[in-house]
Amino acid sequence: MDASPARHAADAAALAELRLHCPRCRTSIDMLACPACGFVIAVENGIARALPPESAAHLARFIADYERIRMAEGRGSESEAFYLALPYRDTGGTDRDQWRMRARSYDYIVRHLLEGNRVLDLGAGNGWMSYRLALAGYRPVAVDLLAHDRDGLGAARHYRARLPALFPRFQAEMRRLPFADAQFDTAVFNASFHYAEDGEACLREALRCVKAGGTVIIADTPWYARDESGRRMLTERREVFLRRHGIAADAIASLGYLTDERLRRLADALSIRWEVHRPWYGPRWAMRPLMAKLRGRREPSRFRLYLARKPA
Repeated sequence: MDASPARHAADAAALAELRLHCPRCRTSIDMLACPACGFVIAVENGIARALPPESAAHLARFIADYERIRMAEGRGSESEAFYLALPYRDTGGTDRDQWRMRARSYDYIVRHLLEGNRVLDLGAGNGWMSYRLALAGYRPVAVDLLAHDRDGLGAARHYRARLPALFPRFQAEMRRLPFADAQFDTAVFNASFHYAEDGEACLREALRCVKAGGTVIIADTPWYARDESGRRMLTERREVFLRRHGIAADAIASLGYLTDERLRRLADALSIRWEVHRPWYGPRWAMRPLMAKLRGRREPSRFRLYLARKPA
């Protein structure tokens, strides 16, 4: 990792280019401090902490449970090579199928869906998508609830030496983003929309942050043809987490999954229209519904990409 003063200055300059507002009271922020309510966005180890105390308290158990489960599952690595290879290779070997799907979603998004240059990476995790976008000449901004240095925004330190400036990173809540209106070309929910407590509020925030005519993309969130299948999936997941980790991982009532009806309600509420894209994830993913039916199991999740354009 290159921690030279010049690189840190470049990182700070990239952050300073953004127009911010207070995630608590929505007042415009200058110099990271809200003149109305006094909330300060502190920058610690290059991460802008934009989570108000009340949000941090509300989400504390969810964050703790999520971090505990991810660690128990072996997510992340001590090796820089692990992060630099994502999403195309999982050198840790714990989630190869998942990363193979992430890679195909990412390639499809870049080749067919991305417009403009400034991209808001919502649910950035360790920052792999923002890193890939920065390498390709885009100007990403990474947002996540987790900030630790193995599976959260802190892990992006592994990318610093490979980039002229490390992309800005914000610890923030998706429904209370710290950005002023209409400054991004695209916002991507990066395998994160199903964690939303209020899908409509999070989607509204993402639309607020993109320019008129800009786009919002939901990637790698499970979809079910029947709501019953999604409910059964959540029940099964709680049982697995209780058995393996001793926690139900249900500290917040997250969305969990999508259905056509849920997508329709979102479209009606926000006056948007969905474009549905179906990348090819390989024969194994394509055969899952048939195999589940033959084995008498519930409908498996399927994955698509959903794009909505902000009205001009």
